Amino acid sequence: MDTAEGPDTHSPRYYGFVAGAMAAGSSLAFGELVAGLSDSIPGLVLAVGEWIVDVTPGDIAARGIETAGTADKPALLWGISIVSLLLGGVLGSISTKHGKSYGITGFALFGLFGGFTAARNPVSPAATSWFWALVAAAIGAGVLSFLLDRPSRPTRLRTTLEDPTDPRATRRAFLAWSAGAGAAALSTVGIARRVSGTSAAETARDTITLPTAATSTAVAPAPAAGAPIGAPAGLSSYITPNSDFYRIDTALSIPQVDPSTWKLSFTGMVDNPFEITYDEILAMDLVDHTITLSCVSNEIGGNLVGNATWTGVPLDALLDRAGVQAGAGQIVGRSRDDWTAGFPTEVIGDGRNAMLAVGMNGEPLPIRHGFPARLVVAGLYGYVSAVKWVEEVHLTTWDGFDGFWVPRGWSKLGPMKTMSRIDVPKRNAKVAAGLTPVAGVAWAPTRGISKVEISVDDGAWTQCELGEVTTDESWVLWHTGWQAAPGRHTIAVRAFDGSGEEQPLGPASPRPNGAEGRHRVRVDVT
Repeated sequence: MDTAEGPDTHSPRYYGFVAGAMAAGSSLAFGELVAGLSDSIPGLVLAVGEWIVDVTPGDIAARGIETAGTADKPALLWGISIVSLLLGGVLGSISTKHGKSYGITGFALFGLFGGFTAARNPVSPAATSWFWALVAAAIGAGVLSFLLDRPSRPTRLRTTLEDPTDPRATRRAFLAWSAGAGAAALSTVGIARRVSGTSAAETARDTITLPTAATSTAVAPAPAAGAPIGAPAGLSSYITPNSDFYRIDTALSIPQVDPSTWKLSFTGMVDNPFEITYDEILAMDLVDHTITLSCVSNEIGGNLVGNATWTGVPLDALLDRAGVQAGAGQIVGRSRDDWTAGFPTEVIGDGRNAMLAVGMNGEPLPIRHGFPARLVVAGLYGYVSAVKWVEEVHLTTWDGFDGFWVPRGWSKLGPMKTMSRIDVPKRNAKVAAGLTPVAGVAWAPTRGISKVEISVDDGAWTQCELGEVTTDESWVLWHTGWQAAPGRHTIAVRAFDGSGEEQPLGPASPRPNGAEGRHRVRVDVT
């Protein structure tokens, strides 16, 4: 560390690392405090995470989703935090050997990078983001400099009560100040969590009551709705509760959109560009439709699929008002956090339901599922259609734009494939010999399900009983009984769509346009 004679080469090596890590922690904690006090500026960890999401190659991002599912976001943010502390420690170690100027320069570079990533956020004021990121870096550099000086600069307490040449006194002072810096950083993070409070979006959502829909194809979300007679416990409910509905998106921090200031813009190849407010949408004739959505990353037998009753406005009514021009072959949705997805214009008007949804299962959209409004298009995977927190619908040519996932190696067309899943019994379950229930779900939105069959140990196929549905756009619950003999057995399922076509045999991985194959579970019968 810098003294009159130059860097200190006598202190233990870990001093520098500890000082650097505490300095980095102080910088990150201040960034969290700024984010907690602001409705728009992201914390440094979040800002860097958003940048990583944007630059990560598609195959790596896909593996992350397929492997970690909804846990990939917390893992990324924790990883960034840990790496930042380690890099701070490295800077501190370098500073003890070559001088504090190296550490200060390193923190300045961190500040520039943090400002760059924060300013990229579409809702964050660029100049303010840069300013606070550099302030955070300055705090980190200051803490580093202060801690590195402690072993060689006596404090008032040590001058009067301790021998400044005693190595034990030096070590006590350094460790005490370092522990204090760490405690201050943790306290700052705690304060940031407290001051963040309830967002305007959450407050507004709690006061909203959706008008009754003028048109409905929905099934009441009662526990037994849509289930076949005799269906066993453990079978998915026909309507997936909002709390259980899967969430897959690139948003590391859920956008908080105040409906009082929100507007949806219709732009691009339209004759009459316009904006519409949330209140104007609620004043229109709303519709209810039960529609199954699925993530293209859903593995065979996976749970990245759900069935909900969506309330909203038909998208074609809004596009008619805009006046779609000839040659506009693609509808692109853009979200509050600048995520995009595009689908063919021709799907509007082909008989399927495509909606600007404001409600989910009888209540305003949950914030994590797109409040105040999102797009829902039956029969298309979410990565090409299901734009949450939507703020713009843009009409363009088919070749004029690629949504977020297309340049990352995913198909531009995303029709949902016919799929089926076994819910009961679970994989590797132990069941008693005799009549054993087998049940699950099957889906082929816009085509419907005509038949589901199971096979045990690659034997003959047995047809299952299907539950009731009111639309071809939702999944179907199925159930049958199996005379189970002792031993280890494999149960397979296959579904047929409304035209009688069997689900794809596969096998195929989710990338680039959805998984293919039959779901199989092994069970032990005793």
